[in-house]
Amino acid sequence: MIRVYCYPKCTTCKKALKWLDDQKVEYQMIDIKENHPDEKTLRALHKKSGLALRKFFNTSGMLYRELDLAKKLPDMSEDEMFKLLASDGMLVKRPLLIAGDTVLTGFKEAEWAKVVG
Repeated sequence: MIRVYCYPKCTTCKKALKWLDDQKVEYQMIDIKENHPDEKTLRALHKKSGLALRKFFNTSGMLYRELDLAKKLPDMSEDEMFKLLASDGMLVKRPLLIAGDTVLTGFKEAEWAKVVG
């Protein structure tokens, strides 16, 4: 089963879920604010994704800006970054798609189509 971490009020998340619905793809939606991934889960997702850990941060989010993470992340260790990501789901880039061994951050229709369509 495909899992998608989303924030229900996020327009990009709404667009991604609508796209999945239009493709008639079954998925489990997880509210990233209420049930955000823990550190162990984030580490596993990061490893599967093959992406730089920085790609897991929601750089356009208010909390990211409030914490001034653009300046702080370059000096942080991976352990510190994982702990920070696990502390608040609003720091995690969304939607976060998990389909088998594939993990995608954000919604890019062409990338998602390769995975689910």
